[in-house]
Amino acid sequence: MNSNISEQLLALSRKEPNARKRMRLLAVSLFYEGNSRTDIAKRLNTARSSVNKWVSSYLEYGLDGLDNKPIQGRPSRLQQRQLEQLSEFIKRTNTELQGGRLTGEDIVHYIHTEFGVHYHLNHVYKILKQLGFSWITSRSKHPKQSLQSQEAFKKLPAGNDPSHTRTPSS
Repeated sequence: MNSNISEQLLALSRKEPNARKRMRLLAVSLFYEGNSRTDIAKRLNTARSSVNKWVSSYLEYGLDGLDNKPIQGRPSRLQQRQLEQLSEFIKRTNTELQGGRLTGEDIVHYIHTEFGVHYHLNHVYKILKQLGFSWITSRSKHPKQSLQSQEAFKKLPAGNDPSHTRTPSS
């Protein structure tokens, strides 16, 4: 068929980081070399019907036809404004002086009481990632924490501290 197109597609496949699209480019390249769709499927160890779809899609839409299609999932049970409210709750709670440490269970409870939606704990972590939060927590501050007491404690000599020398006792 057309070896020039085949070479161009092969060159594109070598630069393509997405493995699935690379496979599609190879299949179309082999098609333009004159291979049958059955031979292409055997050579690439894939179904002939997949090769048929890829070649047809390329012939109809060009390179855009070989792109990955957006994957549709189940729509979120929380609306966008509810997700924003959840994000604000997490930010607000995180900066409170009384500690601000949230657990996944706290967030599950908040979502259930505020929005009437029950999520499994594992899914709450996925929502947090979607909102841009990581689940790395800092040590929370005790409400009665005293900076003066901490500084005084640091100044006490410790028996294992090499900076404080001991005098041998007789």
